[in-house]
Amino acid sequence: MKAVTQIPLVNLKRQYAAIKPEIDAAIADVVGRQEFVSGKVVAAFTAEWLAALGASYGASCSNGTSAISLALKGLGIGPGDEVVTTAHTFFATVEAICAVGAKPVFADIDPDTYCLDIDTAPIGSSTRAIMPVHLYGTAANMSAVLACAQSHDLKVIEDTAQGHFATWNGKALGTLGDAGTYSFFPGKNLGAYGDAGFVVTKDEAVAVTIAKLLNHGRESKYTHDLMGENNRMDEIQAAVLRVKLKYLRAWTDRRQALAKHYDARLTAAGFKVIRPYPRASSVYHLYVVEVSNRDQTLAHLNTEGIGAGVHYPVPLHLQPALAGWGIARGALPKTEAAADRVLSLPICPDLTDAECDRVCDTFLACANP
Repeated sequence: MKAVTQIPLVNLKRQYAAIKPEIDAAIADVVGRQEFVSGKVVAAFTAEWLAALGASYGASCSNGTSAISLALKGLGIGPGDEVVTTAHTFFATVEAICAVGAKPVFADIDPDTYCLDIDTAPIGSSTRAIMPVHLYGTAANMSAVLACAQSHDLKVIEDTAQGHFATWNGKALGTLGDAGTYSFFPGKNLGAYGDAGFVVTKDEAVAVTIAKLLNHGRESKYTHDLMGENNRMDEIQAAVLRVKLKYLRAWTDRRQALAKHYDARLTAAGFKVIRPYPRASSVYHLYVVEVSNRDQTLAHLNTEGIGAGVHYPVPLHLQPALAGWGIARGALPKTEAAADRVLSLPICPDLTDAECDRVCDTFLACANP
């Protein structure tokens, strides 16, 4: 029996092999200096990431979830406040909102982008912020979000965990609102070799507060101005990220080229794919297509050695952890419809053209629009 060649959803082994000497040297340098937490490498990465985004202020932190909670706290969002967000995202978005004592309330999605549709937002007297999620590396309608926030005097925190180098009107996602957060989980477009995250903000005072909060509420070693947390970035993670950041622009171009190839083949066969706004540039952290026979298609792809997946099959308002809130199925019809149909196909800078065509051929042999 002929062995099936695997095509993983994200090929991190192939990526590491291509940059192994640089990665190994960067890690060895940290180990050799024996400086492991919030040292000069973290400071260097912080400056480089801010420069890459065109942002002025920010801080490296432990992960994307802590980045959200730090942004919320830095902007004064807490108990009794409501934050408008989307239910079509990873659980960490609401987890962080709840962690600061605030309450997430859900808008439905735009089915073209799978991102928050601000026109459906339940804004009330307790609403203090809007948190659009730039899902799959595709921008929410930031012009509409910012206009809504201005008219209601709300803060905007962009969850940009999946949107590294994606743009709206030519500006990097995460830099348009009052704060933006990023995840550098290993599978992200810019991924560490463990957990890591980042917060950007336009306000220097907010950035100073966030920097204190993530480091036990202090600036000096034994003087603590605030009740903070331990959410610092490790030096090894910063070292890995500094190496990878040099390649991120080329990797992003490759993702966009692969997405264009997928789009051409799948839309010609009648399938619905992500349709970014004209003012947006998507970085395709995930390549998502809708199918009516998802379970059958997923099983077929996996049997053929293709690492497809589903992001995200259970909307947040229907998660068991939120069952006590009494939000019934049907409350967010566009979100729920998408969650029942979306399927993620392999996409990463190391995917070859031949592998992309094999994914398409295998998918089209089974999937139904």
